[in-house]
Amino acid sequence: MHAIRIRTKLSHTGPGAAKHILARDRARAQKLLAGLHPLGPLSLRKKQDKTQPGGGTQEPIPAAPGSNSIDVTDAGVTYTMQVGVGTPPTEYTLLIDTGSSFTWVGAGKKYVQTSSSKKTGDTISVTFGSGSFRGSEFTDTVTLGENLIIQNQSIGVATTSTGFNDITCRIGPVDLTEFTLASGKPIPTVTDNLASQGTIPENSIGILYEPTTGTDIANGELTFGGIDTAKIIGEIGFVPITKMAPADKYWGIDQTITYGTGTKILSKTSGIVDTGTTLLLLATDAFKAYEKATGGVLDQATGLLTITQTQFNNLKSLFFEIGNVTYELTANAQIWPRAQNEMLGGDPNKIYLVTADLGINSGAGLDFINGFVFLQRFYSVYDTTNAQVGLATTQFTNATTN
Repeated sequence: MHAIRIRTKLSHTGPGAAKHILARDRARAQKLLAGLHPLGPLSLRKKQDKTQPGGGTQEPIPAAPGSNSIDVTDAGVTYTMQVGVGTPPTEYTLLIDTGSSFTWVGAGKKYVQTSSSKKTGDTISVTFGSGSFRGSEFTDTVTLGENLIIQNQSIGVATTSTGFNDITCRIGPVDLTEFTLASGKPIPTVTDNLASQGTIPENSIGILYEPTTGTDIANGELTFGGIDTAKIIGEIGFVPITKMAPADKYWGIDQTITYGTGTKILSKTSGIVDTGTTLLLLATDAFKAYEKATGGVLDQATGLLTITQTQFNNLKSLFFEIGNVTYELTANAQIWPRAQNEMLGGDPNKIYLVTADLGINSGAGLDFINGFVFLQRFYSVYDTTNAQVGLATTQFTNATTN
């Protein structure tokens, strides 16, 4: 398997870091609730169905050739990897984010034009939950790995940017980029082009994250065009993108959440799976139900719930019913890794829960965000071709890492 080891990028550490993470997650959630970048995989599939009678059937995606997998690293807040842009390539840091899809450079490291760089004359404006970007569009060669090279990929070159001092390139495997150009033309994503150029068999991405207490370990894998079957236990459970707005505009799913054997936290409702969100965010009423069930107390220094060691010993699993499959988030998976408490600006002797308040009551059409604290316990698949999301258990689902 082709793998790339990379360094961790920590966006914020020390006093106030946790509050920043929570504020960043909520700001992002507000953008998603507003339906920004409204063309998600479901919209793309509807376009395809117009020319493909009988579309909509969920289809399994193939196991990926080993050479299509790239290592990604847990940055404490997000995951990053290295990519090359240009000929010869200049390396940039790539943020793995399924909630945005435009690739751009120049926020922290200057874009280097080469023989493959072509300016289109179009301008770009993109707003994310945690920052914004304005600049010019280029097409260029993008190298993700030895056998993952995209020709004529559209990229943005920053003239001004806010909120991304450490991250210089951003990507998501979804078709969410129409109208970000001044001309209004749609922009093929990296996975769109990998599929259309015949490099990968399906427009999809499989992601494995491993829970970690370290900050400089290659502890994840990103697979383009298929599934790394060696990394999963059992079968992938696929569900179609939800039909509830605004969750349907992203990697939206329907789920029910139960604490322990019978305490309902969230009745069946719609939300999203999102690698760009750090925490597990629940609608305010659901968060309060979780707070009551766990006995957690809001910590003013971090903005997160804290529990005692005795409460942790009695902490029950959260069960997520998604489609016909129930996924278990164990007690260990529900707390921030204690070795990284100080990174949050927290007390090294406290136990912090990773479930937080979304900031809006349920019924908004986006009542939860399963961020990477959830995703690092499962293998996730983002399948644009078939407009579906897949999840599977891994050897890390029940790991005691915390």
